[in-house]
Amino acid sequence: MPPTLIILTMPLLYAMLLGLGLFLMKPIKIFGREFDLVGRRQSKVAQGAMLVFIGPLIAKLAVSSGQSIGVIFQVGPALLLQELGNLGTVFFALPIALLLGFKRETIGMTSSICREPNLGVVIDKYGFDSPEARGVLAIFVIGTMIGTIYISFLASVLISLDILHPYAFAMASGIGSASMNAAAISPLVYMFPAMKTDLMAFAGSSNLISFCFGVYECIFLSLPLTEFLYGRLEPILGRSSGEENESDLNEGEM
Repeated sequence: MPPTLIILTMPLLYAMLLGLGLFLMKPIKIFGREFDLVGRRQSKVAQGAMLVFIGPLIAKLAVSSGQSIGVIFQVGPALLLQELGNLGTVFFALPIALLLGFKRETIGMTSSICREPNLGVVIDKYGFDSPEARGVLAIFVIGTMIGTIYISFLASVLISLDILHPYAFAMASGIGSASMNAAAISPLVYMFPAMKTDLMAFAGSSNLISFCFGVYECIFLSLPLTEFLYGRLEPILGRSSGEENESDLNEGEM
């Protein structure tokens, strides 16, 4: 029997769409005064509240990881080596960004998945006002807005194809973002409830490794590789004249 395609949508998707709709709605008038249903003030409060709500989830993942530590050790180096998959952003996204006309912003945009650890590394290395920092901040914001929706759909589709073991999908869900980790692991747990504890253990361990190992991967692998490829590909794929290329080179030397 061919695999059945199942797309599982989580409440997080509806909450984000509802919040976006309320944010875009015009203010309503009550007794002659205008009120925003969801304005900038509420958005800033929600950002801080999100961190508080994610805290119990991280603690639960940590407990699950310790409970299934024996199973995790049996997997061996696969849990660590799968983090090298994050380098895919360098090889696939960098040429596309250059073709779209971006300059040194591409180094921050494509050297990683642009979550909190990568954000700190890029800003510390290049400075907050640098093009590289603008690039990593742009992808950080976009990832926060649509990353959870995207990864939830992606996980649901791939799991339905039944081409890999559920443990592989659980490890892949740990990309260094608590919200994306939760969005990716939820469809997996729903479809394999008997494996819930082990799946959450792999997901939690993978996410923790992404936070820790991801910093060193960004410093010693992805950023130098992105710089190298940018220097080679920008004159070929970049939308710039020879004078602009020379100007970028002089800025980089300064």
